[in-house]
Amino acid sequence: MRDVRVRHPPTRVASTASAASIHRALLAQHDPARALGTQRYFKTGPGEYGEGDRFLGIPVPALRRTARDHRALAMRSVMTLLRSSWHEERQLALFILVWQFEHGTESEQADIYARYLEHTQYINNWDLVDCSAPQIVGGWLLRRDRWPLETLRASSSVWERRIAVLATFAFVKQGEFACSLRLAQCLLTDTHDLIHKAVGWMLRDIGDGDRATLERFLDQHVSAMPRTMLRYAIEHFPDGLRRAYLAR
Repeated sequence: MRDVRVRHPPTRVASTASAASIHRALLAQHDPARALGTQRYFKTGPGEYGEGDRFLGIPVPALRRTARDHRALAMRSVMTLLRSSWHEERQLALFILVWQFEHGTESEQADIYARYLEHTQYINNWDLVDCSAPQIVGGWLLRRDRWPLETLRASSSVWERRIAVLATFAFVKQGEFACSLRLAQCLLTDTHDLIHKAVGWMLRDIGDGDRATLERFLDQHVSAMPRTMLRYAIEHFPDGLRRAYLAR
């Protein structure tokens, strides 16, 4: 039986903080040694996908705690953080936006969705995409026309293409696979490893819910799939079946 209980959203007490005060608090947590390792992990060197990004070295759980403390931060301050040159400030802003989207009115959700797509240049690493695109882009489009994903999918920006793929996670969790499969087919020839991984991830989750649907897709496209995409897609297959697809 469908649960029809009324769920009251958490009380939203306006935060008295500002982007400047949060910035100072984050700077106080700066860990140069951890930041250096994080920069390597997120490929910030010359010619790498995260080239030039700057890190403070603050762990994600600490950022989530800060986001919880400032979840009602004024939108102006949230957007200032999203435009920051510091990776952790951008991620903090996205954590806050996700919370505000999930607890917002339809008009508030529309505003957050629009702002998100207007600021994709700052959502510029895979962790930033992955922590926000399913909830905001996927959440907004779940019961709406999905044509914006075609625009993102065709973008020259690897991050916008990844946003398109990860947004469909919201649909997959509801048992809707068509959009993910269509994007997967369109992105078979994408040259970026981060897209191969994202598409493979969505295919794997489709297979977890409906292996027959995934196998039909694989049987049609396995010969054209990048190896990384295929490995991600069949990760949860039995050993024998996995080896059979890899041999193809």
